[in-house]
Amino acid sequence: MTRTARIERATAETKVLVELGLDGSGRADVSTGIGFYDHMLGQLARHGAVDLTVRAAGDLEVDAHHTVEDTALALGAALVEALGDKQGIRRYGAAVIPLDEVLVQAAVDLSGRPYVVHEEPVGLAPYVGPVYPTSLTRHVWESLGQAARLTLHVVVLRAGRAGAQPDAHHVVEAQFKAVARALREAVAFDPRATGVPSTKGVL
Repeated sequence: MTRTARIERATAETKVLVELGLDGSGRADVSTGIGFYDHMLGQLARHGAVDLTVRAAGDLEVDAHHTVEDTALALGAALVEALGDKQGIRRYGAAVIPLDEVLVQAAVDLSGRPYVVHEEPVGLAPYVGPVYPTSLTRHVWESLGQAARLTLHVVVLRAGRAGAQPDAHHVVEAQFKAVARALREAVAFDPRATGVPSTKGVL
């Protein structure tokens, strides 16, 4: 069984192509026009062990919001398509990931029910790089959760040394790595499972 998907999303604000292979090697070929977002999607691919191609062109002359959001929505739609009927998957995944002084916990349930909890410290630097607003990280998870119909909790357990300004790059990157590892576990096949991992018989 090949678990792949190709999603194209076009609006008056953006044009996005996402190709996703769940049983990949972590290869990423990403271009959104937002360097830091490209870096984060690359982390998602590498640490999630998925193959990911993204081509996004958006109205960056306005801001990064539409491009970031529509890319996350397309990625969520690709995840749904690639998973198919979810026969034999683990369904749940969790990870606690350190990145130097930062510690992030992520948990995912491929439940078919979109619900997102996101906790990160207030007062992060407003931008990482020249284009990516740190306020958009929450929106990435909300958009992904909505489109992929999954339950996702992402909590920054530790943001930095006491009394020190958190490093926004580390705080955001650790979140992407934690979500990647949680998703990697959730989409994996469970050798002990038969059918859909739900007493309802459907996810």
